Amino acid sequence: MKPHRRLLAAAALTLPFLLTGCRFTTRKLPVPKLPATTQSATPEQLVAQLNQRWATLDSLTATVEIQASQIKTKEGLAKDYTTFRGHILMRKPGLLRVLGQIPLLNTRLFDMASDGKNFTLYLPTQSKAFKGSNDLKKRSASQIENMRPGFFFDAMMVRGLDSDDLYGVVADTETIEDATRKHLYSVPEYVLSISRPKPNSHQLIPVRVVTFHRDDMMPYQQDIYDSDGNLETEVIYSNYRDFGGNKFPSIVVIKRPQEEYRIVLTVEDVKQNQTPPLNDDQFQIKIPDGTKIKNLE
Repeated sequence: MKPHRRLLAAAALTLPFLLTGCRFTTRKLPVPKLPATTQSATPEQLVAQLNQRWATLDSLTATVEIQASQIKTKEGLAKDYTTFRGHILMRKPGLLRVLGQIPLLNTRLFDMASDGKNFTLYLPTQSKAFKGSNDLKKRSASQIENMRPGFFFDAMMVRGLDSDDLYGVVADTETIEDATRKHLYSVPEYVLSISRPKPNSHQLIPVRVVTFHRDDMMPYQQDIYDSDGNLETEVIYSNYRDFGGNKFPSIVVIKRPQEEYRIVLTVEDVKQNQTPPLNDDQFQIKIPDGTKIKNLE
């Protein structure tokens, strides 16, 4: 028999064994652990729950530890700044105040306030202040001049849906590895995609994507897009705790991929709908005489 015919004959004899499964090896794979409970909800119920949580919030104050990092993706470098204490005040519809300080030195690092449309950022140690619109119209080479307060407001609490928002929900499962315990965890999720129709078009513009874990039905990630459909802010929520009867994440990670920085908030205390309520003066910054003020576009 010629060599090539012998090879064909051998292949013909081997093929039935492969097809019938007589030749195989078995490998043991790690089995992801499932949560103790998995809840279910219809898309309408999921949206109603999110809207109700947003509707019951009028104001919020939080004491946090802030750790900021500058991330240069193309260079593969990250610069981590020293952690400092922060205080965050929020009141609907868009009032915000964020104060960063070093308690031991009794020094304010920065003070930022917004009325929902315009903002002021005061840097006491540099005797500088910036004022401008909440909407970034012209990007600057200076990273601090690109910072706007709106992402803090959007990150601290997941908004409800507006009346013209369209949405869709898919069920998914994420596998998470716990390297310290050498375990895999299976996390069932609902992914809520929120979009709006583009005027005079069949195109949908992405607004937000909110991911809920189905063990407690709380939001664990929120991706926020700009008007051009680019990812503007990614927020990751973890370690939910009870603060005065309200569940709130004790760690909030805010990523701003376009500005290449990340802010990690470790939440120490949260109060919702305080009595007496937050007044307008608490969202005003008094800038001392002699401070250099720059108006931003």
